[in-house]
Amino acid sequence: MSQNHTDRSSSEDIEWCYDAVHRVSRTFSLTISELNEPMARDICLGYLLCRVADTIEDAGHLPPAVQTELLQTYSRSLEPSSGTTVSSFHDAVEEWIPTTTNADWEVVENAGRIVDVFHTLDDHSTQSIRGPVRELVDGMAMFVDRYADAGGLRIKTLDELEEYCWYAAGTVGTLVTGLVSHEATDEQIAQMEENARSFALLLQLVNVAKDAATDMEEENNVYLPLELLHEQGLDHSDVSDTDNVDSLVPVIEQVTERAEGYLDDAQAWLEAMPETRGNTLSAWAIPFLLAVGTIRELRERPADVIEQGNVKISREEVHSVTQQFGGDGDPSIGELRAKIRQQPLHQY
Repeated sequence: MSQNHTDRSSSEDIEWCYDAVHRVSRTFSLTISELNEPMARDICLGYLLCRVADTIEDAGHLPPAVQTELLQTYSRSLEPSSGTTVSSFHDAVEEWIPTTTNADWEVVENAGRIVDVFHTLDDHSTQSIRGPVRELVDGMAMFVDRYADAGGLRIKTLDELEEYCWYAAGTVGTLVTGLVSHEATDEQIAQMEENARSFALLLQLVNVAKDAATDMEEENNVYLPLELLHEQGLDHSDVSDTDNVDSLVPVIEQVTERAEGYLDDAQAWLEAMPETRGNTLSAWAIPFLLAVGTIRELRERPADVIEQGNVKISREEVHSVTQQFGGDGDPSIGELRAKIRQQPLHQY
């Protein structure tokens, strides 16, 4: 177990953190690659702190009561005044780490290492990161506890889905807004704070729509709202059954429509964001534009969510989107959004 190795240097630890992000997240790997210091470091650590909780929430082999307790312990360990250390979390989670670990569980295994690096950040960074991360962890614990008897999440309404999406992804908008706020104008701060929620909900609702079948099969979590399923004569247990494709398609379409409704405000958040502290427009515009492309694919082939397991855009389109940035001046986000909504960018 890789914890509290005092013979390691801080540079070795942060290098490990960067490597870990690139192994566990394709999207955030792209984002962090677009950032400069110190923003790259801050977002890397903020993401990994969230990934620890996300892995625990998704772990099907953990009893819900254990998941809730681990998440609550982890949240307390991030607050210095709580009296709970990350070693306490490590001791509690150790017996639940699978014998054969993957990259996600390696991150959990090294939570102490991540927290150690987090504690080396300046006060502005730690204060901007800690609150949103703890809100995410506490929200996950609340949802796991809410559906403990079901053995997995079973979202009932669209409003509850958005509540969950806020806890699962709200960190993105509020954390970034906080990190850049002390070098932003009052007008920029107001516009970012007003629209941070929309940016987060856009990304997470797209994930819910495209991964609906996979989430049930791999995590025993059903995020498609029961109220929408009932309209089609379905229940949570019917999700991922290919015999129900025709009835599930309207549900996928409604969640996709909900995500699409946040595009304007999410774009406003992007356009208000200052490029300070190593922050760049491209880091956040790329996931935004990839979400636009995924919405297009969900609109064109919603049945693939059930029949193929998920809906993705091609590697060629991802490459084309990333290539739009890096030259002199930033491209128009609105123009790129309009083009991508019509067809894959690399096909123009």
